[in-house]
Amino acid sequence: MAMSKAAQENGSIPSPLLLAEYLVDATERAVLFLDVMRERGNIYRQHVAQTAPHVLDFPVELIVDGRALKRPVNYCLAKIIPPPGVAIDPKRRPFVVVDPRAVHGPGIGGFKADSEIGVVHKAGHACYFIGFLPEPMPGQTIDDVMSAEAIFLEKVASLHPDADGKPCVVGNCQAGWAIMMMAAKRPDVCGPIITAGAPLSYWAGVHGKYPMRYTGGLVGGSWLTALVSDLGSGKFDGGWLVQNFENQNLANTLWSKQYNLYSKIDTEMQRYLDFERWWGAHVTLNGDEIQYIVDELFIGNKLASGQIVTADGTAIDLRNIRSPIVVFCSRGDNITPPQQALDWILDLYESVDEIRGFGQTIVYTIHDAAGHLGIFVSGSVARKEHAEFASNIDLIDVLPPGLYEAIFEEKTEHTASADLVTGQWVMRCEPRTLDDIRALGGNDADDELRFATAARVSEINLALYRGFMQPVVRAMVWPALAEMGRQLHPLRLQYEAASDANPLMAWIKGVAENVRQQRHQTSEHNPFLQYQEKASEQIVAGLKAWQDAIEATAERTFLAVYGSPVLQASVGIGANGHRPRKVANNPLHDALRKARVEDLESRIGQGGMRECLVRCMLYVGMGRGGGTDERSAAAIRRLRIRDPEVAGMGLREFKRLVREQYFMLLLDEEASVAAIPTLLPRDPARRREALADLHEILNAREEVTGEAQRRLERITQLFAVREEKAVARDQKSPRRGSRSRKHRAEVGRGLQA
Repeated sequence: MAMSKAAQENGSIPSPLLLAEYLVDATERAVLFLDVMRERGNIYRQHVAQTAPHVLDFPVELIVDGRALKRPVNYCLAKIIPPPGVAIDPKRRPFVVVDPRAVHGPGIGGFKADSEIGVVHKAGHACYFIGFLPEPMPGQTIDDVMSAEAIFLEKVASLHPDADGKPCVVGNCQAGWAIMMMAAKRPDVCGPIITAGAPLSYWAGVHGKYPMRYTGGLVGGSWLTALVSDLGSGKFDGGWLVQNFENQNLANTLWSKQYNLYSKIDTEMQRYLDFERWWGAHVTLNGDEIQYIVDELFIGNKLASGQIVTADGTAIDLRNIRSPIVVFCSRGDNITPPQQALDWILDLYESVDEIRGFGQTIVYTIHDAAGHLGIFVSGSVARKEHAEFASNIDLIDVLPPGLYEAIFEEKTEHTASADLVTGQWVMRCEPRTLDDIRALGGNDADDELRFATAARVSEINLALYRGFMQPVVRAMVWPALAEMGRQLHPLRLQYEAASDANPLMAWIKGVAENVRQQRHQTSEHNPFLQYQEKASEQIVAGLKAWQDAIEATAERTFLAVYGSPVLQASVGIGANGHRPRKVANNPLHDALRKARVEDLESRIGQGGMRECLVRCMLYVGMGRGGGTDERSAAAIRRLRIRDPEVAGMGLREFKRLVREQYFMLLLDEEASVAAIPTLLPRDPARRREALADLHEILNAREEVTGEAQRRLERITQLFAVREEKAVARDQKSPRRGSRSRKHRAEVGRGLQA
């Protein structure tokens, strides 16, 4: 073989020897591939035999078992034990990673070192994990799960009484909407919320992409969900949802995933097995749980419009959330595209002023290419986006209310104030408007009518199924038959059939061991290996063309059927029959808003150096457009450490101070700026020191220029004001700006937070 390689390099080897070399390598790869399939099957059998299987790569300590709660659930709270050498700062807020119960087992948020959990530890935060068992508790509902999650967060907060902030919650995929619902119902238990690949606006999308949103309408609605649950004797087999996910990428399911392993069998084995251990761990849901998810969320799309009401009568209004919300999505995600992750903002708010009015801070970032799983699985994503979120969560928490986009720039030797940057990326938050989200594309009025029609048809079909078919199906299915049906699911059978439980696989292990001991790899320049790659590319192209044709047909069918005026009229959907686009305001907000506005206006001239510095930073920052980045936050942290007037201020108090000063500027900018001299100490040396601190913070990001520079010059002049008469005059009667009454009323909404 060595001679053939040397001859090949000289270009004198005959093609039959090249073919023989390739065939030997291909045969050995086939044997090793079968052995990996055998090992995968064995791992599957071991995994499902466990009572609490997971794929976490970290040791855990059980804190709360949800099965022991008053309303028992199959969820649990565990503490992640940090690896040796990792120091946890008890004053930093803890993180809680919530894994998606999207029919796979728990652990995907921390199944390797470069993961959400890994970067949280590296940033010095304690980390907890909310996972679940394969089988739900009898009678368990989504309301019970939300209540349990609130109890878990209260427990985490109690374990960290010295932490500088409430727990940060990371909700992956399906866990994202569950956490958002819980936070809307219990806004007191959450710190910042990070949703990763989480759908919140389920109808949203653009034509020609993301066909999964049409699935409910194409099968006639959620009656099929009820049928599958009844065939499972009240339990929904997660294998069916996994199969639906796999159908979204047939090229990968039928060819690419297996071919990638086969072609890289010498290096890809462990990565493949680690992922398959999670991908094949299908769990079950109660029939009522999955029915709720499909009816209320995926087909009904009731979350953003405030139409979901919990068992105790609480209406879920996402505007009640008082924690900053970070939305992480990707253009490469065909399961939860950016529109489904972000369009709830358009459903709830008419403008950014209204977002500010409710006191909400929303930060979003859009990855260019990561797939759905890559958002919370990819190591490169963990080292960049998730690492920056973990390192800068306090910056996000104290951002003034509004809409921002998180931008990540690589740190280089030319980066200003590089010593203030943690890690290899600089995160900055740039203000955005609703037009920036609209620019991503979305549904028009006709699309909304189509989806509303599909939702109504779903309700009708479900009622017909429950009235005529459900009693018969339930009478025919008993638990033992349902369990047999789950075990015979095609996705489970493929694991079982390739394991050692199948006697036909017995010969594979020994042959594979011999192959590994005497492995013969062909050169990467072998033309037959290149032919193999070309053949694979053709197969992938063919499968993608087939997929595109199926998806185009599905979209045209959905648009034609549910766009029919006859069908719309038949089910009672008229021109204004789609779901409400805006949640009604609570009248109690108005009275509280008015009182808070009057209170803030009366305190514009009150305060000291802390209030003055924060007001000046915000005022100059508005001249930059209102954005900030981690370097400015790091400079503020340094000031908090060394300045005796702010050293004792906790993050919560600092956040309250920032918001108050920000709203004062929004309510009456001119009066707020004119009152600055009244906040300054009379000691000239202390004023000069404070002005130097202000310059240090403002220049940490970049040199102050333009409008921001003009604002800073005005602040500098105000710091020089020493005349007692001027000070007294400003304190007694600060000038009023020209903000409209309507604007001041809108801003006041956020003062309830």
